[in-house]
Amino acid sequence: MNLKKLIKEEKAQISVELIIVLAAVVAVVLVLVSQLQSTSDQGAKKIEKTAKDVFEKIDKI
Repeated sequence: MNLKKLIKEEKAQISVELIIVLAAVVAVVLVLVSQLQSTSDQGAKKIEKTAKDVFEKIDKI
């Protein structure tokens, strides 16, 4: 009986550790996605400004 209980406790321990690791991975992924969104927003703003400047120069010609 003790062996079965010990095996179940070990499986439960592995499950808890797996959940903790998965939570950490999800947190890292969310941080990376947030960083990428921020970077893409900055890039879009720079492209928009550059395009606006180019069209203004074209209008002056």
